[in-house]
Amino acid sequence: PSGGSLIIEDTEALTVIDVNSGAFNRQGIPHEEAVYLINQEAAIEIARQVRLRGIGGMILIDFIDMQTDEHRNRVIESLEEALSKDRVKTNVNGFTQLGLVEMTRKRTRESLEHVLCDECPTCQGRGRVKTVETVCYEIMREIIRVNHLFSSEQFVVYASPAVADYLIKEESHGLLPEIEMFISKQV
Repeated sequence: PSGGSLIIEDTEALTVIDVNSGAFNRQGIPHEEAVYLINQEAAIEIARQVRLRGIGGMILIDFIDMQTDEHRNRVIESLEEALSKDRVKTNVNGFTQLGLVEMTRKRTRESLEHVLCDECPTCQGRGRVKTVETVCYEIMREIIRVNHLFSSEQFVVYASPAVADYLIKEESHGLLPEIEMFISKQV
C-alpha cells in the first residue's frame, strides 16, 4: 500500500527476498517512520508470498535498514504473527550481523516456480523459463480474455514448435476443443 516492492530470488541453496521502498510518498512523514511502515507492510506480504509460492528451506530477507531496535523488533513480531497463520513449520531467527532476517520454512512441496518453470536451455540452468504446459494454459486463458473484448470469427495462435506440438497433440482432445465450444469459434 505504501508503494514498496518485493524482489524474490530463488537459488539452489536459499531464497532471498529484498524489500525496496519504491515510490513511497513521504509527505510529512520522517524517513525512519516511512521505512518502518514499508517494512511492516512487507513483513505481512512476505508471509503471504512464502505460503502462496510454496517457498521452503532457508530464506534471507533484506528489509530496508532501520535505525532503532524497537522498529526492528516490531517488524520481526509482525513477520512472526503473519507466519503464525501458516500451517507449515517456520522459524524466524531474527536479524543477522549483516542486517538480514534469517528464517527457515519446512519444504512441503516444490515451489511454484519449480512447478511452472524449467531450466533455461540457453544458459544451462542459471535462468528459468516457463514450461510448455504453462505457456499453453496462458494461451488458452488469453484466448478466452480476448474473445470477450473483440469480435472475430477465429483465433490464430503463433507459438514455438514445442508449444504448438503440445497444443495440437496433447490438448486436441482436452481443453482446446472445450475452449472452441465455449467461445463458439475456431482456434
